[in-house]
Amino acid sequence: MLPKTLTTYSCKLSPAQGDQLQALLHARCYDFRSLAHARFAASKDKLNVVLYQTGKLVVQGKETKDFVQFLLEPEILGEARLGYEQVLDPKRLDPRIGIDESGKGDYFGPMCVAGVYVNASIIPQFEEAGLMDSKKISSDRRISQLAEIIRKTPGCHHSVVQIGPEAYNRLHAKMGTVNAILAWGHARAIENLMNRKNFMKPAPVRAISDQFSRSKSTVARALMSEGREIELVQRHKAEEDIAVAAASILARDAFVSRLGELGDQLGYELPKGAGPKVVQAAQQIMQNLGKKQLATVAKMHFKTTQAAEKVQ
Repeated sequence: MLPKTLTTYSCKLSPAQGDQLQALLHARCYDFRSLAHARFAASKDKLNVVLYQTGKLVVQGKETKDFVQFLLEPEILGEARLGYEQVLDPKRLDPRIGIDESGKGDYFGPMCVAGVYVNASIIPQFEEAGLMDSKKISSDRRISQLAEIIRKTPGCHHSVVQIGPEAYNRLHAKMGTVNAILAWGHARAIENLMNRKNFMKPAPVRAISDQFSRSKSTVARALMSEGREIELVQRHKAEEDIAVAAASILARDAFVSRLGELGDQLGYELPKGAGPKVVQAAQQIMQNLGKKQLATVAKMHFKTTQAAEKVQ
């Protein structure tokens, strides 16, 4: 049965289907704009249509249902999908845990790993809210709003493992690689949630994360007894799964929040990423406060540290 209201819809398009849709929207006088990571973004009246470089199409707005049923399905997809999602993808509503991280490529701030449990009642709510991979959302305010929705959704269990810069530096010195730290963080998040499995209805059948190492054994070896009870799935573009997308939102929200706190404590603005502004900020902190203080807010193995030291 189709929902009475549908305000968000997503599916995968081939490059040819994407070109066809873009031409169709142009012909129907949609307004186009540029958007990060998107092939195109178009809007008309109360409808927004975004096709990402990955081929994922996201439709949002009050006219979503009519758009999908009377334009997208007959003219682009050539088949009826709306209302048949569970038939087309039997695992779509499976109870599961999604894992993702934020801060891995940022010189300043922590690395945050989040885990989110979803089930058949939670997934439609997340889809209705327009949850997607945090990398496709440029607004910190929007990230915060979506994170609040996740935290307040009944039945949704979540865990965020924050690895602050000082702890991160100690772990890197001990473990030697970023992947080893990631594996530990992913395993810890899974373990935290599995310790609450008796409160999850039904219990999760798998944990899904992006494939950041050659073998999933990197994470599997770090799991403890509780985490070894479920199937561990690592795959490329895992963020297309709604559970992983939700985890990416919580991880990014925790990273942004903690980055701001660290900057306030130190009295400096700490830029995201690892570009020229980050190098400049690292230089100022090192010059004025010293390398020891820099290590309280930065991941010291980055080449950014060497670049900052050159001006000493």
